[in-house]
Amino acid sequence: MELLFPADSPPLHVIAAAKISGISLVTNPTLDSGSPPTLVLASGQRLHGALVILRYIGRIANLPGFYGRDAYESSQIDQWLDYALLFGSGSEFEGACRFVDEYLLQNTFLVGNSLSIADVAVWTGLAGAGPRWDSLRKSKKYQNLVRWFNSISAEYDAVLSEFIATYVGKKGPAKAASLENGVHANETFEVDLPHAVVGKVKLRFAPEPSGYLHIGHAKAALLNQYFAERYKGEVIIRFDDTNPDKESNEFVDNLLIDIATLGIRYTAVTYTSDYFPQLMEMAEKLIREGKAYVDDTPREKMKEERMDGIESKCRNNSVEENLKLWKEMINGSPRGLMCCVRGKLDMQNPNKTLRDPVYYRCNLTPHHRIGSKYKLYPTYDFCCPFVDAFEGITHALRSSEYHDRNEQYYRIQTNMGFRKVHLYEFSRLNMVYTLLSKRKLLWFVQHGIVDSWDDARFPTVQGIVRRGLKIEALIQFILEQGASKNLNLMEWDKLWAINKKIIDPVCPRYTAVIEERRVSLILTDGPKVPFARILAKHKKFEGAGEKSVTYSNKLWIDYADAESISVNEEVTLKDWGNAIVKEISKDENGIITELVGVLHLEGNVKNTKLKLTWLADSSELVRLSLVDFDYLITKKKLDEDEDFVPFVNPCTRTETLAVGESDMRNLNRGDVIQLERKGYYRCDAPFIRPSKPVVLYAIPDGKHQTVGK
Repeated sequence: MELLFPADSPPLHVIAAAKISGISLVTNPTLDSGSPPTLVLASGQRLHGALVILRYIGRIANLPGFYGRDAYESSQIDQWLDYALLFGSGSEFEGACRFVDEYLLQNTFLVGNSLSIADVAVWTGLAGAGPRWDSLRKSKKYQNLVRWFNSISAEYDAVLSEFIATYVGKKGPAKAASLENGVHANETFEVDLPHAVVGKVKLRFAPEPSGYLHIGHAKAALLNQYFAERYKGEVIIRFDDTNPDKESNEFVDNLLIDIATLGIRYTAVTYTSDYFPQLMEMAEKLIREGKAYVDDTPREKMKEERMDGIESKCRNNSVEENLKLWKEMINGSPRGLMCCVRGKLDMQNPNKTLRDPVYYRCNLTPHHRIGSKYKLYPTYDFCCPFVDAFEGITHALRSSEYHDRNEQYYRIQTNMGFRKVHLYEFSRLNMVYTLLSKRKLLWFVQHGIVDSWDDARFPTVQGIVRRGLKIEALIQFILEQGASKNLNLMEWDKLWAINKKIIDPVCPRYTAVIEERRVSLILTDGPKVPFARILAKHKKFEGAGEKSVTYSNKLWIDYADAESISVNEEVTLKDWGNAIVKEISKDENGIITELVGVLHLEGNVKNTKLKLTWLADSSELVRLSLVDFDYLITKKKLDEDEDFVPFVNPCTRTETLAVGESDMRNLNRGDVIQLERKGYYRCDAPFIRPSKPVVLYAIPDGKHQTVGK
């Protein structure tokens, strides 16, 4: 058999399992970076994906129990294979070590009484971590885990020593797998999509058009694209437009803009409303088959009965009575408006989502696409399993918050007579000091706390891009988390740190001086007639271009810098040379008003403490407004049902006036720059006229975290 894989991301667990079990593999590291590994069998048949291949090795190996001795042990091994992915996540590595260490306190192996591919997966996860695991291994912090690791290393030393030398070595783990557009994610991000067949996978990204796309939706969209690319399948966009009270064409248009911004490649755009006729036919079919009924129980009472497992008085109405009320609902009559359609599932089930969920409700609000044609609309619980099956979706990705509804989804799909669409869960993305509920975000818009859905304080895709985030950084941030099912509260600092690595090597450098109390520095031997030099906007990146810098005998510097200078101190004027400050003038309140000095260009810049940014006094200086932002809420994490209003931050936007060099009048909206010694900024409003300042939004760099107070 031949194992094909990218040279920068060998599937360590597959190779180790083959070596331990004595299975001969010809390794061929010739695949393009980012491609899933492929196993070519003697028959010419192929298997794709690291975990798929690992399970195959486990099944054909002659080692007893290598993939479990029975179905239960095999299922336990599958659980461990998913868990082993955590060892590739920097933030979760030590937590995973702690968990396995505690488990091994009373177990010799992860599953059963012998080595299995579960042990191999975790062992290679640790070995592949390189210095990080070596450090923990020496610390005696996780003694059970170290005992287990050393035991496997010793027993299979003959093959594992060669494996370590070849694929891990002294320099630590193998390089991360390269993904498209130069973005990288950990090799262990690779997760198998259950029951996926290469070339036949069809996924859908299905946002509700009731707001703009936010960072949580972006994770779902990017994971759909990741699996579609990996399995050579397709993604469609489907707008789940079943609630006319909240939806609009504005949201549809902007969601498509956001999807394009993320670089999602889709094959079609559909709408749940496209299928309203078929959905109504299905509802009537279920009523006729006794699998659904019409209920006029008041909403609050229905909620109480569902919680208590009490059947509705309407549950056993005749089919004829149900069809009669169904027609009333279709017509939107006063009687019909009192009713809803419920599925007849299982009122005693411990999983309360199965207690006769609502399938249809009346709503007289016109629909944004089809007007007032319908007086009733399907619920998400009803239309999602229907449309997924109807459109031929093979795998539906859902965040783990829907876990309890998975059983309901399959039950409804079965009642409808459809094939099973496979559900795949991933953890919802949660960010500190951030609300991702569209209902709550709408509150900020309606109360004027933010300007719009694309406000730079919002976690929407348009908002964070307007703040200065490069979409490559967002993609890298999300893919580094992978498809983990573990709920995590993520720090914004990590995202902004990734962003800095992308913008710093290429963004142009400019100088600005804060307007308030700016101080003049008079150079008595400076050039009385100003002159200009052409300098690079970025000393290490020619592509940033050039700018004209003016030199004069009168300069402007920041007041904070002036306060730091002593009489007769030698300072460095950036991009010019040294100067010596001879006089410091102050007013009656002790406020510095002017510095006087002389040039000392032969001075050594390495010997000065202060390196000053400055601007020559000129009518060509550009007025600037430097805008910084804080979090919209002051509590790091709000509980699901907790009232957020008491934690709304009263001050989330600060504005500082400044002046900048003349070349900044050429900035365009969206340009990202660095103001030397001040930070990174994105141009939100470019130069129009001298009286109107250029607006620059401060871009966090991942170091200085602002915390709502």
